[in-house]
Amino acid sequence: MLKLAMSEDATMSEHNHFTATAERASPVLPGALVLVTGASGYVGGRLVTVLLERGYRVRCLVRTPAKVLSAPWRTSVELVHGDVGGDLSEAMTGVDAAFYLVHSIGSSAEWAEHDRAVAENFRRSAESAEIRRIIYLGGLGDLSSGDLSEHLASRQEVGAELAKGSVPVVELRAAVVIGSGSASFEMLRYLVEVLPAMVTPRWVDTKCQPVAIRDVLHFLAESLTADVADRVLDVGGPQVLTYREMMAQYAEVAGLRRRIVVPVPFLTPGLSSRWIGLVTPIPPMLARPLIQSLVNDVIVTGDAAATRCQSSSSAIARRWNWRSVIPSAATC
Repeated sequence: MLKLAMSEDATMSEHNHFTATAERASPVLPGALVLVTGASGYVGGRLVTVLLERGYRVRCLVRTPAKVLSAPWRTSVELVHGDVGGDLSEAMTGVDAAFYLVHSIGSSAEWAEHDRAVAENFRRSAESAEIRRIIYLGGLGDLSSGDLSEHLASRQEVGAELAKGSVPVVELRAAVVIGSGSASFEMLRYLVEVLPAMVTPRWVDTKCQPVAIRDVLHFLAESLTADVADRVLDVGGPQVLTYREMMAQYAEVAGLRRRIVVPVPFLTPGLSSRWIGLVTPIPPMLARPLIQSLVNDVIVTGDAAATRCQSSSSAIARRWNWRSVIPSAATC
């Protein structure tokens, strides 16, 4: 009798575990409460608008509420004052899914370790709150190669940390996001607009697969309902370009004369970041890790988001044209 009871208890436990796992992996449908971190940032602020348009209830975790007071969606969301590294019980209560869109790149000498630590705190808090899905925006690059930049390696380490727990994680990996406000795009844009001729490091011939901001927002939102739990998905546009080609296309579409680009072998990331700090509004502390990342090819090589998150109403990643993105971005 004791063995039978123990067997029944084990069977019931396995059934309950399977049911709970299936519920967590189920789609997060419109009407659900979604937490957005990084809502004052470039991607997060735009994502809030998309989520509201799709019918989700949105709660924003913000460290500095004053930064979002003028946001067009301010009165349509719930604000919680806090930090991803702190107590998240209030922010996560009743939440169905959470978007992790924060990083501290270049903020201090130990920024990469800080990012791993706060990701662990977020993961543990999400487990305690029994959140059904975490969606994270990271960066492309081959970590197994052993030569990935600190910036790109950190982004993937954060994704791995979030995925250690029981909450299903969708990790989207993107390269340069094209749109006004993206740090990488703004750096390229200012270089082209300010300098008719430039001496650059050899990274100008590194391969990149830029993606429009509207495509990134689409895939982030689609990750709530698509069958992509516990997947890493690559996000890229239809063209693989070198940074030299990207600058040439920007100059052409912006109506500028052809830029002269002369790559040289002796420009270090430190020198390059100081130079970029002089001719662009990008701070050297941020510019340096971004520049270090430009030596790595960032192209789609794995599971593509475009094949996993298509919908009948919007498969925009297959349609957007690189040149059509630049004029709207350049005039912002």
